[in-house]
Amino acid sequence: MTRVTHESGDGMQKDAILSASSDVNFASDKFPDYEIGANNIIIEPEESPKVPSLKEIVAKETALLLDQQKRLSVRDLAQKFENGLAAAEKLSDEAKWREMTSLDRHVLLKKLRDVLEALRGRVAGRNKDDADEAISMVEALAVQLTQREGELLHEKAEVKKLAAFLKQASEDAKRVVEEERAFARAEIESARAAVQRVEQTFQEQQHIPRSAEIQDLEELMKEVQDARRIKMLHQPSRVMDMEYELEALRIQLSEKSMCCIQLKKELERSKMLKDNRSQLYELEGPESLGSCLHIVPQTNTAPDISSCSIQWYRMLPEGSKRELISGAVKSVYAPEPFDVGRFLQAEITLNDEKFILSTTTPIESAAGLGNYVESLLRKSDNEFNVVVVQMNGNDHPSESVHTFHVGKLRIKLRKGRSTKAKESYSTSMQLCGVRGGGSAAAQSLFWQARRGFSFLLAFESIRERNVAIMLARRYAFDCNIMLAGPEDRSPVGT
Repeated sequence: MTRVTHESGDGMQKDAILSASSDVNFASDKFPDYEIGANNIIIEPEESPKVPSLKEIVAKETALLLDQQKRLSVRDLAQKFENGLAAAEKLSDEAKWREMTSLDRHVLLKKLRDVLEALRGRVAGRNKDDADEAISMVEALAVQLTQREGELLHEKAEVKKLAAFLKQASEDAKRVVEEERAFARAEIESARAAVQRVEQTFQEQQHIPRSAEIQDLEELMKEVQDARRIKMLHQPSRVMDMEYELEALRIQLSEKSMCCIQLKKELERSKMLKDNRSQLYELEGPESLGSCLHIVPQTNTAPDISSCSIQWYRMLPEGSKRELISGAVKSVYAPEPFDVGRFLQAEITLNDEKFILSTTTPIESAAGLGNYVESLLRKSDNEFNVVVVQMNGNDHPSESVHTFHVGKLRIKLRKGRSTKAKESYSTSMQLCGVRGGGSAAAQSLFWQARRGFSFLLAFESIRERNVAIMLARRYAFDCNIMLAGPEDRSPVGT
């Protein structure tokens, strides 16, 4: 290369320089050194120390940021993202500079090739071979420069993506910092207000007169003495004695009540026998809620009750008009909460001859039932364990336990997680005690969720059955619905 340049002359060098563009500026006047390898391949000398590529630097910084994200505070993380953004901008500027340098190199290589082409036309022999070899080296260098330029463009795109990501992350970090700062200020203000309240309370306590504290202490001591006196008076033995006495009084009262009811029945029977010598049947059973009334023959000559037609009625104490109880056509009837405070009558028809049996007193409520219902009304939903006896008038084969929900707005029947019925209170809904016979009539009820969809449910106890009926009717009344049995027209009186 040196020998060819010297022999070309000053005129040829002047022509080559004039043909170059005047707006091309080089970053350095020193041309890079290259080595020729096998098959005339230009090899760049290894730099010492080796500088990592732009892509490796970006990947390393990104990995470090993601690794430290969980351990850094919000403020440190925001600072890291800002530093990363600045580094990305610096790398972008460096990439731009390298792109400009690459363009300058392309222009220089083109001008150099043109000079060598012109020189090859003017020389001969060994100098021409040297010129051909130099042209080959320039072309190989141009190819490698083009490859490096492609890599540079790819790295430039990656840097742009990273810069956009870091810019967004920096904005998010700033927003998080502002939110955390606002939250911290709110917490500080709240703590400051709490401290002020405590200080104010403490100061108020200090201003309370000493005499008031002494008076409070004396009152407290007096209350303690009264409590000790009450405790000494009410020893466990005395409490047990009082409980035994109360239990004995309850038993006596129950016996007296039964005797009174029996005497009333005897008087009623005597009156009926006096008025009607041919009275063949009578009502048997306690005349209270939770019991069963049975029609039993009075004499051995009375016809079988199964061959008679029976219809039960209810009647107010002050009136003579009676109300038919639809479906109550058996010799057994279990009073329900709707019957409390009313007389019950059973009309028996035998060969065109009618016999009327009536309770001696209105049906009485169960003891403590009203208070128990009032306590349950505070809940929004009450559950009872039931067994489905019939469904739509057909016997239900399964005897598994279901859950009967009585709520303020609806009634629901379910088994486990499966819902069998769920209906809101409406005019088509009916709920009453079972009006047929059977030993479990007192603890069963009839529920028609809607027209054509009904159930016969058996409860665990008589008390739960009556409570469920009273709760449902109270909730329905709050929804302006009169919940009763089939063909019942009077409002619920319980």
